[in-house]
Amino acid sequence: MDLEGLEDWTQRYVEAWTNNDPEGIGALFSEGARYYTHPYRDPWEGRDAIVKGWTENPDPPGSWAAEYRALAVTGNTGVVRGNTKYFKADGSVDKEYANIFVVEFDAHGRCTEFTEFFVKKPEK
Repeated sequence: MDLEGLEDWTQRYVEAWTNNDPEGIGALFSEGARYYTHPYRDPWEGRDAIVKGWTENPDPPGSWAAEYRALAVTGNTGVVRGNTKYFKADGSVDKEYANIFVVEFDAHGRCTEFTEFFVKKPEK
């Protein structure tokens, strides 16, 4: 994996999240991938479980916005940094998070392990 490949994977990740498309989601992950929605939670294990987790709990269209960029790659491990905002019905920001993703890949560029770290922006 290189930085350009990680950036491409990240853009496809956001696209799959936006569309909630099972095929697009599944294409990101290897058959036996593990997806940690939080470093201390049990992961979704296997491509089918990841697709199920995403599609059963979708974020409604327009309810969020995200900006992520590939930050670093070493070997088959990449780091992505970003920001995610969730909106109220009136369009104002409800919650905002700073995100770090640690993503491990196989030789075919599919994710084998994904771990999300996030910090909620303090309220004023």
